[in-house]
Amino acid sequence: MLKQIRDGDWISLVLWLFRAVVILLVLYGTVAKLFFGVGNAYSGRDWANFFISGLSQGSLYALIALGYTLVYGVLFMINFAHGEFFMSGTLTATVFVALPLSASGFLDRTPIIGMMLILITAMSVSMGVALLTERVAYRPLRRAPRLVPLITAIGASFFWQYYFRGLFGSSLIPFPELQVLQGRYTILGVEILKTRAVVIVASLIMLVGLYFFVMRTKTGKAIRAVAEDKDVAALMGIDVDRTIAITFATGAAMAGAAGVLYGLVFRQVVFSMGFVPGIKAFTAAVLGGIGSIPGAALGGLFLGIFEAIGPPLFLEGLGIPGGHQLKDVIAFTMLVLVLIFRPQGIIGERLAEKKA
Repeated sequence: MLKQIRDGDWISLVLWLFRAVVILLVLYGTVAKLFFGVGNAYSGRDWANFFISGLSQGSLYALIALGYTLVYGVLFMINFAHGEFFMSGTLTATVFVALPLSASGFLDRTPIIGMMLILITAMSVSMGVALLTERVAYRPLRRAPRLVPLITAIGASFFWQYYFRGLFGSSLIPFPELQVLQGRYTILGVEILKTRAVVIVASLIMLVGLYFFVMRTKTGKAIRAVAEDKDVAALMGIDVDRTIAITFATGAAMAGAAGVLYGLVFRQVVFSMGFVPGIKAFTAAVLGGIGSIPGAALGGLFLGIFEAIGPPLFLEGLGIPGGHQLKDVIAFTMLVLVLIFRPQGIIGERLAEKKA
């Protein structure tokens, strides 16, 4: 700080003071909550429930964030239509597969097969929407200035959102509840909703599977080669267009799976459901280090847990009413802070600043 004062760098000084104020507020609220009992009183079981809820939500953010980080790693663009890939598969699978299977009783009689059909449908539709968007909207602009694809992505997001509104209407559509997932598991004395346990386990499996796909398979090596240098990859015999399409499809498949898990937890879907989770997932990707698969996973988990624990911890400690309604403020404040003070993210490379 003294160096900034001597150099007359007042903007950096203001940013440094802003960071210090935020840290002090968080510490003050936490101390007031834990040691002076400000706000509501919570038991150890309540805090455990907050943590499990945040871990479940963070798992969804991590799955969606993978699409952002994969596309950015290959094309160095932010695909703001990714939230609609998440929405499109879930909405279609709910209307055409989940609800009919539930009405016939097939979903409760054979829940594993039923959920696999719903999952495959959602992932397939999300992949189809992503591939169509990449081919029509993004591929012709690959050599354009980076602002042009960004604006196109925003336009594609609104197009798909209102396309599916016209297709399925604007009303909330209930996602069927599985009898086998009703109730709770008790693990080490902590009760966990079965749906949230399924979300955490399924997300972990898919995150690990995607990591090995990118790092260990021939297609994954091609994706990493294209991300490093498209021209050199083409000279080495890699089909760049095909590899980029596979990247879009892979990220969209993860988003489609996340959408089905979202439906299991929140029990309803709607045409606008992709906007907020999409922005949160982008925040998670930036937080962890956009372009990094482990970073996206870590950022999503961290954001979900912070959203769940932050309001009852330091917001109530600061005496802010309705703290649980301000979790979105926490997420977007974290995004601003990360972009200002550590734009490469938690485990992102410094090289990302040059690519941005």
